[in-house]
Amino acid sequence: MTKFNELIQGEKPVLVDFYADWCGPCQAMAPVLKQVAQKANGQFKVIKVDIDKNPQAAAKYGIKGVPTFILFKNGQSVWRHSGMIGEAQLNQVISQY
Repeated sequence: MTKFNELIQGEKPVLVDFYADWCGPCQAMAPVLKQVAQKANGQFKVIKVDIDKNPQAAAKYGIKGVPTFILFKNGQSVWRHSGMIGEAQLNQVISQY
């Protein structure tokens, strides 16, 4: 959990994908997240958190369903979305921060 806290503390926004291997929509989002991360050019980070392997993180952020995306900036949650979301929408949200 300490490493996670360190990752979300930076000036750059960090998009966290809370997912599970058994989740179909999570698997469908994987290529979208890969595209978003490739276009990031170091402007922000994308990290994936498996809720089954990291139940403390899932509990701390109240993850009830997957996929859930939380955008952090300076350690604070600035945006949250549960369910599938398009690449254009994700890029638009991230660009605001």
